[in-house]
Amino acid sequence: MKLIRFGEVGNEKPGIQLDNGDWIDITAFGQDYDESFFGGNGIEQLKKWIEVNAAQCPKVDSKTRLGVPLVRPSKIVCVGLNYAKHAAESGMDVPKEPVLFFKATSALVGPNDAIIIPKGSVKTDWEVELSIVIGKKASYVAQEEAMDHIAGYVLHNDVSEREFQLERSGQWVKGKSCDTFAPLGPFIATRDEINDPNNLHLWLKLNGEIMQDSATSDFIFNVQQVVSHISQFMTLLPGDIISTGTPFGVGLGLTPPKYLKPGDVVELGIEGLGTSRQEVKAYQ
Repeated sequence: MKLIRFGEVGNEKPGIQLDNGDWIDITAFGQDYDESFFGGNGIEQLKKWIEVNAAQCPKVDSKTRLGVPLVRPSKIVCVGLNYAKHAAESGMDVPKEPVLFFKATSALVGPNDAIIIPKGSVKTDWEVELSIVIGKKASYVAQEEAMDHIAGYVLHNDVSEREFQLERSGQWVKGKSCDTFAPLGPFIATRDEINDPNNLHLWLKLNGEIMQDSATSDFIFNVQQVVSHISQFMTLLPGDIISTGTPFGVGLGLTPPKYLKPGDVVELGIEGLGTSRQEVKAYQ
């Protein structure tokens, strides 16, 4: 299934994107896409419910705003420098184990909402990423068991302010957590929708020009390794997001560097996970 949430900010409702691309409202199912849904066998229950009730579900107009496709998770854990070429363009060594940092959940916005350049920013950058949605509580999980703890996958633009991230005491969370810095969606594809998350094409365009064009087969640490590794240091709860890193082609790595400015348009996508589009606006 492809899980969506739609409607105005703060009033989103749960829905499904059907195989033909149509959206339907599944409010009558009685549960939103939150921790209890992912952790309480909600995906399987919804599949059975849809088989019986899909025809009675209201259609959602395709012009309706899409929101973040899950209710605010307990945390967003990000993996830095997880593609060798991106580490090189950032001037950093390939890590011996996953580099972890957090991104504030208050940064989450819908897939087509605007990116707002924060106050004082001069180096706001783009990063297309594959994100994992946790489906079962994970603590000290072996790599061989990691997939059993995944609910699905989602497209993420890990927007980053490089001065805040790298030039202010090297505290990455400062450059990752500004409002609107986590456009997520359009949908969460449940695990059965993606045959191999470690071999997906992903790309990003800036004003129509391809900036990032790679595949998750270039991961330094694959999906199973990342889930297992993080679970050695913290408990992952249902609905938590793990963002797996970005390939080469970010603004920081260009000569000279190039950063987002008001009026820019960012478009990005991952094979099997749809596309998103964000207009860049100045803070007001």
